[in-house]
Amino acid sequence: MSSSNVLFLLIGAVMILAMHAGFAFLEAGTVSKKNQVNAFNKTIFDWATTTIVYFIIGFPLAYGKTLYSNSALFTQNNGLELVRFFFLVGFAACIPAIISGGIVGRMKFFAQCIASLFLGAFIYPFFESLVWGRISFMGQAGSFFAQVFGAPFHDFAGSVVVHSIGGWIALPAIMILGPRAGRYEKHLDTRPSNIPFLSLGSWILIVGWFGFNVMSSQNIEQISGLVAINSLMAMVGGTISGLVFSKNDAGFTHNGALAGLIAICAGSDVVHPFAAIFIGAVAGFIFIKLFEFETEKLKIDDVLGVWPLHGFIGTWGGIAAGIFGRKALGGVYDLSFWAQLSGSLLAAVYAFGAGFVLYKLIDKFYGLRMSAHDEMMGSDMTFHRIESNPEESL
Repeated sequence: MSSSNVLFLLIGAVMILAMHAGFAFLEAGTVSKKNQVNAFNKTIFDWATTTIVYFIIGFPLAYGKTLYSNSALFTQNNGLELVRFFFLVGFAACIPAIISGGIVGRMKFFAQCIASLFLGAFIYPFFESLVWGRISFMGQAGSFFAQVFGAPFHDFAGSVVVHSIGGWIALPAIMILGPRAGRYEKHLDTRPSNIPFLSLGSWILIVGWFGFNVMSSQNIEQISGLVAINSLMAMVGGTISGLVFSKNDAGFTHNGALAGLIAICAGSDVVHPFAAIFIGAVAGFIFIKLFEFETEKLKIDDVLGVWPLHGFIGTWGGIAAGIFGRKALGGVYDLSFWAQLSGSLLAAVYAFGAGFVLYKLIDKFYGLRMSAHDEMMGSDMTFHRIESNPEESL
């Protein structure tokens, strides 16, 4: 059984690793052409730095297991704990990947790398531990939430722990940076630079998400077909909503699918499939309207809409699990609405506060923003010294 669990988790870990190609293509397809190389480099480099700090600090902080100082874990249960780390570091690496989409085009490359170190070592693992790990303040039987609300906070695959945390950390970073040069004064063209890249990124993420959600059981004996079908239904609901409410916009359609998947993570093992369709459809609608409100009314230049897509919809996913996660609505068992509401709001407050402090400190001691010249020329040429398609300039 341990060897089966190792294979089960390893497949999930590789699927999540592949999702980061989806993050890269989604960002590269949305940003201006002069920042496409930056999108690819940043995604893979953030994975690398997050892996190191999460292995040394983050995973031990979250789960109380120091893998590198206990060689018995190398072979125990076929190395299951090592593969569990591989699986969970994929979740941790989602945080900088999410943030990257909001700050692209004007943040220094190494400023975000510095942020990734603290995100993977401390900020994300601490909240992860509150819900899934050893601190157990919110998410386990006997926790504070279970005592107060009669049930623990439930987040099966990370609507709140991963997506909401990433999106709410991104918001203060975007606000501290300010908008791209000319975004509102000169009405900078913000249309996606490459719709096929954007679409490919969305599809890669969609496929990988079934590893993200289904393998969150972390045990092959507890694998759930309900998680798979609810993920599918929420994705479908978000896609249809994205197409209809955006009036056939390709970017919103593909992001609508992602919105549905983000929203269903928390309650995917509990709610009825019809509820999953509704949760996903609402998520797609919320993303479109909140992205337009954020960028046009509030004038917050969130390039990929990561705050509404991950932050707000992650919060919606946590709350939606409390609304629809009950037997009376066809669910498997009853969740506590108040535990879900409180936990989802607590995550938003924690992430926004932690993100504000982190990016303020980096801005003060290192600086967040690229120079005006580098921003105008684009990070591909000024930092990476190559364009996305060099032959076109010959």
